[in-house]
Amino acid sequence: MRRTIASVTLGAAVALLLTQAPLALATNSQQAKMKECNAEASSKSLKGDERKSFMSDCLSHQAPSSTGNSQQDKMKSCNAEANTKSLKGDERKSFMKTCLSASGKPN
Repeated sequence: MRRTIASVTLGAAVALLLTQAPLALATNSQQAKMKECNAEASSKSLKGDERKSFMSDCLSHQAPSSTGNSQQDKMKSCNAEANTKSLKGDERKSFMKTCLSASGKPN
């Protein structure tokens, strides 16, 4: 009888742990994304509203999908950043070219 109760208790504990594992992984993934966005905002020396806007855009972007929309995502991100920096004309064109290049990071 004791062995049965112990087995049921152990099974319930394992089941509980398995249901909580994806939640922990999702939290860690979000924390990692927050850390990456924060580091990028710091490297760009963004402050105030610019930083808030950048962080919002950065955190809302998901990992590139396997459906081939990564170029569209990159275009949206570069456009948002160019808007944040209020770039116009040739300066904007140059920034967009650099941003959309293979490295994906403007200089």
